[in-house]
Amino acid sequence: MKGEVTMRAYEIKRGWAKNLEGDRLRSIAAETFGSASTDGGKVVVAFGAIERLVSWTDGKSLFVDITMRSGVPDDVATDTITRNNRFLEAATGYNAKERGKRLQAKAKEGKV
Repeated sequence: MKGEVTMRAYEIKRGWAKNLEGDRLRSIAAETFGSASTDGGKVVVAFGAIERLVSWTDGKSLFVDITMRSGVPDDVATDTITRNNRFLEAATGYNAKERGKRLQAKAKEGKV
């Protein structure tokens, strides 16, 4: 059974994009998930409950296209969520709470 596919854009902290230059986004993904590959300039990962995660940046935003597996054990789901949040924080410069606040602010402005 195929999982749900979600595409999101995350704002990158001002000045943080230099941390993603070159092969650095792939390195962050590999450090977080254990391995990562590239496909056409995009970083590709499969880990735990993540069937496929594809990420790339335009220097202002981090784009993440993710397909999740359903029916995984709770410990796998928890570890996957923790690692995904760690990856997003390292790549955007914002922790989960800060990303949530920024998303809520954009929603109030009608930009989401």
